[in-house]
Amino acid sequence: MGYKAALKIWRGDAGAGQLADYDVEVNEGEVVLDVLHRLQATQATDLAIRWNCKAGKCGSCSMEINGRPRLACMTRMSVFSPEETLTITPMRTFPVIRDLVTDVSFNYAKAREIPSFTPPPEVKPGEFRMRQEDVNRSQEFRKCIECFLCQNTCHVIRDHAENEGAFAGPRFLMRVAELEMHPADIADRREIAQDDFGLGYCNITKCCTEVCPEHIKITDNALIPMKERVVGRKYDPLVWLGSRITRRGAKDTPAVPGGR
Repeated sequence: MGYKAALKIWRGDAGAGQLADYDVEVNEGEVVLDVLHRLQATQATDLAIRWNCKAGKCGSCSMEINGRPRLACMTRMSVFSPEETLTITPMRTFPVIRDLVTDVSFNYAKAREIPSFTPPPEVKPGEFRMRQEDVNRSQEFRKCIECFLCQNTCHVIRDHAENEGAFAGPRFLMRVAELEMHPADIADRREIAQDDFGLGYCNITKCCTEVCPEHIKITDNALIPMKERVVGRKYDPLVWLGSRITRRGAKDTPAVPGGR
């Protein structure tokens, strides 16, 4: 049975904006995106919304509904009472382009900074074999639909814009972890995780895991194991001493004229 839902929707652009009030019809079984489309069709034809698949797989319709980062296409109206007013706003961490659409180009810039998959040069395509447990580990991380809800909710950049340059955010630290844990990737990504992508800024509050629509255990299966690997590489006294001896030995070795 249908009813009228009270909505407060943020309208504006990069300059300024405010919440606007609407009453929109809701039918049984609908999701928030259905209601927003009806609003577009009947009252606010200029309302800007980003969406694509309407199946929870493209990650486009990310927004904040009653203060919680969600996908509009996967948030059923039935989880709210008919008397409840829904406040719908754009993702807070990213600059607003217009209405509910934000500029998420920060994420694509971070993605380009991650060194690509680096397999052993001597192994030809089709020759490498993996254990199923290693396949399963990578498969979990590859479920990411890049909705950037984890990036949006992470307080390291949500509440501290000055950290954007030094902190890649949970989505891309998870990508670094995926490659570091891949048995066919020979690059050592532990130092860049800490020094270039700001792994040390993460204090494992698990807010990123809580909002992931794919239920990826970002904190437990990617960030914490990556922190453990970094600690072993950078702070283990035996590893540190070994690296110092290696560097000193290389420095003290006299150069051979004409040699490499």
